[in-house]
Amino acid sequence: MPVEFLTDEQAGAYEGFVGVPELAVLQRFFFLDDEDLALVARRRGDRNRLGFALQLVTVRFLGRFLDDPLDVPWPVVEFVAAQLAISDPSCVKGYVQRRQTHFEHVWEITEVFGFRDFSVVQAEVEEWVAAQAWSTSAGPKALFDDVVAWLRTQRVLVPGVSTLARLVARVREEANQRVWATLAGGIGADRVQVLVGLLEVPDGERQSTLERLRSGPTQPTGKGMAGALARVGEISALGFTGFDVSLVPHGKVVAAARYGMLAKASLLGRHPQQRLVATLLATVSRLEAQAIDDALELFDVLMANQLLGPVRRSADREHLKLYPRLTRDSAVLAAAVGVLLDVDGAGQPADLAGLWERIEAQVSRPRLRAAMVAVNELVPELGMDPDADLRVGLLAKFATVRPFVAVLCENITFEATLQATPVLNAMKAAGAAAGTPGAMAANAVDDSLVTGWWRRLVFNNPALPAGMVDKRAYVMCVLEQFHRLLRHREIFAPVSGRWHDPRSRLLAGETWERVSSTVLTALRLPVDPDEFLADHAAGLDARYRQVQAGFDENTAVTVDSNGRVHVAALEAIPEPDSLVALKDLVDAMLPQVDIGELLVDVMSWHPRMLEAFTSVTGGESRMTDLGEVIAAALTANALNIGYSPIVQTGTISRDRLSHVDQTYLRGETYAGANAVLIEAQAQVPLAQAWGGGLVAAVDGMRFVVPVKSIYTRPNSKYFGRDRGATWLNMINDQAAGLAGMVVPGTPRDSLHVLDLIYRQEGGVEPEVLVTDMSSATDVVFGLVHLLGRQYRPAPADLPDERLWRVDTSADYGPLNTAARGRLDLDRVRRHWPEMLRVVGSIHTGEILASQVMRILQRDGTLTPLGDAFAHFGRIFKTRHLLDYIDDVDYRRDIKNIRNLQEGRHSVARHLCHGKHGQIHQRYQTGMEEQLGALGLVLNCVTLWNTVYVDAVLDRLRADGHTVGDDDVARLSPFLYKHINVYGSYHFSPASRPDEPLSTMRPLRVA
Repeated sequence: MPVEFLTDEQAGAYEGFVGVPELAVLQRFFFLDDEDLALVARRRGDRNRLGFALQLVTVRFLGRFLDDPLDVPWPVVEFVAAQLAISDPSCVKGYVQRRQTHFEHVWEITEVFGFRDFSVVQAEVEEWVAAQAWSTSAGPKALFDDVVAWLRTQRVLVPGVSTLARLVARVREEANQRVWATLAGGIGADRVQVLVGLLEVPDGERQSTLERLRSGPTQPTGKGMAGALARVGEISALGFTGFDVSLVPHGKVVAAARYGMLAKASLLGRHPQQRLVATLLATVSRLEAQAIDDALELFDVLMANQLLGPVRRSADREHLKLYPRLTRDSAVLAAAVGVLLDVDGAGQPADLAGLWERIEAQVSRPRLRAAMVAVNELVPELGMDPDADLRVGLLAKFATVRPFVAVLCENITFEATLQATPVLNAMKAAGAAAGTPGAMAANAVDDSLVTGWWRRLVFNNPALPAGMVDKRAYVMCVLEQFHRLLRHREIFAPVSGRWHDPRSRLLAGETWERVSSTVLTALRLPVDPDEFLADHAAGLDARYRQVQAGFDENTAVTVDSNGRVHVAALEAIPEPDSLVALKDLVDAMLPQVDIGELLVDVMSWHPRMLEAFTSVTGGESRMTDLGEVIAAALTANALNIGYSPIVQTGTISRDRLSHVDQTYLRGETYAGANAVLIEAQAQVPLAQAWGGGLVAAVDGMRFVVPVKSIYTRPNSKYFGRDRGATWLNMINDQAAGLAGMVVPGTPRDSLHVLDLIYRQEGGVEPEVLVTDMSSATDVVFGLVHLLGRQYRPAPADLPDERLWRVDTSADYGPLNTAARGRLDLDRVRRHWPEMLRVVGSIHTGEILASQVMRILQRDGTLTPLGDAFAHFGRIFKTRHLLDYIDDVDYRRDIKNIRNLQEGRHSVARHLCHGKHGQIHQRYQTGMEEQLGALGLVLNCVTLWNTVYVDAVLDRLRADGHTVGDDDVARLSPFLYKHINVYGSYHFSPASRPDEPLSTMRPLRVA
């Protein structure tokens, strides 16, 4: 190897051509414009003109002249010759007969195009590399590639590979030393000892303090919550809260913290003092935010699933038990009241004796009195809290919150909006009181917060002396409100990563003014909404009238007597015999392959995929079999089988697997590798026959998580008696997985579906987004369309959907009843500047869309701003439903991509078969990394299948088979019968050692 962080192949790619450039690369880098052609035309003879042109395009592409100017792939020669109208490209062989001609052309190209020698600009290059190394967390290989690209754009002739690699390594090391010195330099000696002490193992313990603090809570109990708060307090007590690290770029601090969160204490302890202190400082800064996140996540789980949920279910069960009795007694009372109403309706005088006679003809007086007593026992008094049983049940759970409620506001710093400040203040006082013995004085209670049945429980405890209140009831009353407001971020923790105030992340003031014009131009949104809204209103009206005009001919649509619209279910398009035969041939001809070999194949086709797996330490691997070990680690994670089956059947050791898993496999490296795969998928002709990559679908896969975790939620439909999480993932119409994320339990996808758009890992940005209707709130419609995309959810129950109109007097014929909603565009106009600020903040990445959703609604009710988004979104929701009603192809396109995603999920279930398909990760990060591995392996399988199915089609055409385009478009890449995922696992490439790695496996004979 010429340098330690470049392989021989990478160094070779730097010094010359490796393989044949793709057509897109040829068109970009090897195109000769008019000035180029005029310069080339000054040469005499085709061979000299072609040779000169080859040197010109070579130096532009590689940044250097080749020692042998003809050491160029033949397709490049043909591409350049065609532009020069040279019919016989082989004439270029005579170009090197006179060696001096080659050098003369080099001098002329250098002079005319202003190419500079590296030695002239070396100081400028070092300055540029230093700036990049300081401001980014790029590894040496990425930094090397960046500087090569920069040199080429600056028309600097690149030096030898060793010269440039040594420069990058030296400057990057200097930048790292500067980062460590800057972070460590602001810490006093006493504080340094505190940080270094985190690596020590206390007496009687089995792990260091750092390793213990890095482990989050898993027990959703009061005792577990107390432990989580103690962890927050212990980290805060280290004394680094709010420590200023702004002198170092944020990315550098994040990278150091990421390494500190993963590396073993023994490994950290071997680093030089400056690096050790800097890493530990960054780690502690991140640890505090993560500990607060974990504690508040646990608090939310505890309140929702251990307190409110069980109490509500218990109350519901009791109500169900009493329902038969209540029904009988209510019928008795109804009979008596019926008599009274009959008499009153007849206008007869109220003769009491006669009235009782008529009542007792229906029901006896003792029976009526007994029914009244029973109903009074079962039904709350008029005007009283209907959730009285819930409040009483919560009070009985006080023992659960006792271990932590006193320190909740002590160990975590909370802030609140103006409206929520009284609750926060009451929570601090109630928490302090809960930690002291004795009753609570009435004058210490915020009377305005005690409402409903809580008043009876707080103030009317007969066992307490006058002037005292039930402390337990008051604490539970305030805690319930505190939890609700925390969920809505009316109360928030500023230091937290997930429980902060989302309003603070919105662009505002000068910051918004500075970027608003650029953002609005990108999203094509006007500052003044009048014309914009008028155009959309007119478009909606026109679409109504189009659907109305064709309604009689649309046999799939009917309107019932209540005015509700029904659409007949789509009938499956039968598969023609030609398609059935083609599928059979494809299945029969695909090579049999082991899943590990498949991964190695894909990495060998696209070396940039392997390059995406950078070390968490920023260093470079010295492992000669890194690709095979990464494939093995991905297999262990994606198949959910662990290391043992792989270690037992191969030559890869457990230590190597563990090292690669901890050092190279994480979210950002998966994203980089997926970007390569998505790009490669888009280049396969078969994938292009399926679509253009502009349509995407989002759906979730549910996974049971049988281990104790605060990042799971119950749902009997999906998880039975266990808890679980949802893996939301997005694919495009070329079958490539674009993004994924893990969310606890089974939340409404609307909170997160927009987040996936901005987590896309590669490929073109989809213009159309398809989901199920559970994600399709009116607000989401508004946000998606303001963010420049179309939204097409599949309606689950079309008859219950409401259509909206601007003009209430318009006659839309059979749709009049369905179009019963009125769009108020004035609400949109009033809030338009704020709406622009919100979508601008999402678009620039300042805030997640899921966090914005918490701003736009409160307790299930839209805020005025949320209502404005909803009214705007209803324009597009109605147009979508009208298109769905009117256009069968529109409905079928939605169904097709959802079926495509279901096919991907089937392959995912087949791959992730270990441990019964259950995820045994306790923390959300672990779940995301394991399912991120599954998503990456799915993309590898999809690309491998697409490439080989495309090869099968080429073979069939070459053999004289008729392959119809319609049949090709209905093929699927989600095949897995030919892929072995059980038993033994092997990680050898398709080729022999003396063959190119890109050699494909032979197709089977059908």
